[in-house]
Amino acid sequence: MKRGFFITFEGGEGAGKSIQVEILTSHLHEEGYQVVVTREPGGTRIGEQIRTITHNPENVDLYPVTEAYLMAAARAQHVSEIIEPAIASGKIVVCDRFVDSSIAYQGYGRKLGPEKIKQLNELAVNGAISDLTLFLDVPPEVGYGRRNKAIKVKDRLDLQQKEFYERVYRGYKEIAKQNGGRYELIDATKSIEKVALEVWEIVKKALDKHNGKKTNR
Repeated sequence: MKRGFFITFEGGEGAGKSIQVEILTSHLHEEGYQVVVTREPGGTRIGEQIRTITHNPENVDLYPVTEAYLMAAARAQHVSEIIEPAIASGKIVVCDRFVDSSIAYQGYGRKLGPEKIKQLNELAVNGAISDLTLFLDVPPEVGYGRRNKAIKVKDRLDLQQKEFYERVYRGYKEIAKQNGGRYELIDATKSIEKVALEVWEIVKKALDKHNGKKTNR
């Protein structure tokens, strides 16, 4: 059986990942694809329990190293239980965040260093790498403004200083430079509809190539 296709969405707070995951999934279903939609941290029973810890605003005393290990632990469960079995069975996996989030948030944002986070996650991902990563590019001030308007209850990640989000953003840009083969940067300051159209065009082209279809695009 041909392996499936692994798509990840990345971006800072307020980038609009959730709605774009939803729209893309709808397109894929319409095209007849079998799709598994998931998120990080989370996606599994254990992963969701870890998410409760990492996102609880009461846990302001959570150390950066502890946070990094918790994210990797949730990812290890996620890959083994959800992601790898789905891809092995020929399905498309659409994941809201993956290891790049840890590199950006803990590596750059928490200043632990991107290489240390990569090494920490090697065992967790067990060789799993996204075939296509869609980075929804929104400047931190725009994304944070959006999120403040959209949410009523803030989680722990909403309580960080402005400098933290700026480091995360710069980290994402550096990750994109280093992984040009799988990274697609999308201007997510545009309307939801325009972003969704660009996302679909990119994904359609990638899937056509994956499936051996010729395309003029």
